[in-house]
Amino acid sequence: MIMTEKFLPYSRQQIEEDDIAEVVRVLRGDWLTTGPEVKRFEDDLATYCGAKYAVACANGTAALHLAVLVLGVKKGDGVITTPITFLSTANCARFVGADVFFADVEPSTINLDPEQVESILLKKQGEIKALLPVHFAGQPARMERFSSLAQQYGAKIIEDGCHALGAAYTDNNGETVRVGSCKHSDMTVFSFHPAKGVTTGEGGAITTNDRTLYEKLLRLRNHGMVRDDGPGAFVNHQYAYDETGVSRQWYYEMQELGYNYRITDFQCALGRSQLAKVERFICQKAGLTGVYRKLIGESAILSQVIAPSLVFEGIRHAHHLFVVRVDFRGLGLSRAVLMESLRKEGIGSQVHYIPLHFQPYYREQTEMTIGAFPCAEAYYEECLSLPLFSGMTANDVERVVATLEKACDEGKR
Repeated sequence: MIMTEKFLPYSRQQIEEDDIAEVVRVLRGDWLTTGPEVKRFEDDLATYCGAKYAVACANGTAALHLAVLVLGVKKGDGVITTPITFLSTANCARFVGADVFFADVEPSTINLDPEQVESILLKKQGEIKALLPVHFAGQPARMERFSSLAQQYGAKIIEDGCHALGAAYTDNNGETVRVGSCKHSDMTVFSFHPAKGVTTGEGGAITTNDRTLYEKLLRLRNHGMVRDDGPGAFVNHQYAYDETGVSRQWYYEMQELGYNYRITDFQCALGRSQLAKVERFICQKAGLTGVYRKLIGESAILSQVIAPSLVFEGIRHAHHLFVVRVDFRGLGLSRAVLMESLRKEGIGSQVHYIPLHFQPYYREQTEMTIGAFPCAEAYYEECLSLPLFSGMTANDVERVVATLEKACDEGKR
């Protein structure tokens, strides 16, 4: 088959000439690895999110790992998260030896269900050290409720905001709370993978309002090293200076076990340029989802078997993914066949996600059986992510919907 039109992946980066110019500017400078551009990106991100601090790192998985590390989560502790997420959200707990407990999702939002979380907290009182809600597809989770539960049961909160840079919600006081501000959490984690809202190629970050967490994040990102002798910084202060009191400028201390989770200056130059466009990117994707909803609703074929995910009042969706629920049984067509039909016409699609308790590793670790989380499993049976990225046009959406309609029509015959 020869495709005459461009392939539309389910997501992709939007790199423009000014992004390239910023990377080239840094490549021509003195710094390639961690340098001044990293701090500038961190400051920009913290300001955008409304947090006091941000720490950039190698990727979103590294950010999650650092977040559980600085909270002191360890073997014997428990972490609660959703089964509908990427592997990293749960894996970060296992990296430190903690046990993972999954709770079912809300059928309307596919976000972690606070009531299901509370039932685990009741059973495992004193054992759960952290809650890890995910803002799935870009729709904010019920953070005020999670904050209340965390305070009641003595747990900490790490928001997985990897889908949700730019998302926001109105809290009970009528205030707008941006994901990443950490108003109702200890930290928020972001990813800057090319499929995300903005990209640094690979990269991640953690935002927080806690100075102690911030300083520890900086240390653990770089091997647990301390280089500057601030108040009480060095343990072996006497080794940092010679007999006359002159600083031994080469001196550093490894005070705890850390990692090489640094990010480069040129990645952060790209990140700063991209971050300046995040509002435009979100508005573009919001417009595209509006076209999708209109066309699907107007289709006599699609409206009977496909339902776009709900978007609720009082929130600002980041539009990371455009997920639809497909009645494959009613359609008489399997998801694999439908996805292959779309692919042959140059249209990519994806499944977000295979429930984590389906994975052999977590089946063994958690002893969870299929059927344990009915809302998550019902969602998985029907979900399909259609192309959505800021470089698309309304014509692209029309093409996707027309191709989808043709495939569904042929499948019903």
